Amino acid sequence: MNTLPEWTDLRFFLELARAGTLSGASRRLDVEHTTVARRIDRLETQLGATLFDRSREGYELTEVGLALLPHAEAMEGAALAAAEQIGGAEVAAHGVVRLGVPEVFGVKVVAPLLVGLLDQHPDLQIDLLALPRFANLANREADLGVMLDPPTTGRYVVTRLASFRFYLYASPAYLARHPTIRTQADLARHDFVDYVQDRLASRELSYLNELGFTPRRRMCCSGMTAQIEAASLGMGLMMAPPYAVPDDGRLVPVLPGFSAERSFWLAAPTDLYRLRRVKVVWDVLREYADSSPGLFVQDDMQPALAQD
Repeated sequence: MNTLPEWTDLRFFLELARAGTLSGASRRLDVEHTTVARRIDRLETQLGATLFDRSREGYELTEVGLALLPHAEAMEGAALAAAEQIGGAEVAAHGVVRLGVPEVFGVKVVAPLLVGLLDQHPDLQIDLLALPRFANLANREADLGVMLDPPTTGRYVVTRLASFRFYLYASPAYLARHPTIRTQADLARHDFVDYVQDRLASRELSYLNELGFTPRRRMCCSGMTAQIEAASLGMGLMMAPPYAVPDDGRLVPVLPGFSAERSFWLAAPTDLYRLRRVKVVWDVLREYADSSPGLFVQDDMQPALAQD
């Protein structure tokens, strides 16, 4: 290798590694897919190594490509940090931050929180990915994300955002039509609303397994928003964290002594974490979670009893 690869070629390499297809990378880079292919061919020729295995399904990194990946990411992070510093971003955050969050948490908690942040940083833009799954940080779908399963491999900054509990809820109409619930054993006679079990975004969402019996799932949904609507219409009991439950009386707590505890984790690729615009979003999430424990755990709920 007589010359060093150009940064622009490495950028094409990164986007193809993340997207897995020429078309996906071309959309990320806003160029023709033939341009992506040409840049990758040039980079491989220059390095004297094959970086991707090509197949009908797409492009997959070879061992050499995997070895190159962290170095290209470090260069990307340095380029982004340099651009921010030159642009004065050490004073005020600017640019776009893509934040991946669970669907209901994003709508109920994060979206209102971002109003104040955007007021403080008028040049900051947030792309809020409120998803019925967890954002994929490995392919840079998001710059930072809230998730149940923190990354265990790769270069990430990870912190526990909050511990929270899933409690049992039901609609008053459902409780009026079904047997009284006084103990956990009584739950075996009831219907449940839950996630579609073979589409779980995380094993951590299989919290109904902690009931001690196989629940009778009358309605299963891919996301919690639909579960809340189904339970509100009287289709069964459901489990949800306090922040997700409507405050209009459509759902009331049942057997508050029973709960399933989980943790939200906040994670970002190391090279992106040090960017001012990413850090301000990170900090506001941490500060709000620390100051608002009632969003996640409520020990003073009063149960609503079903009628015989």
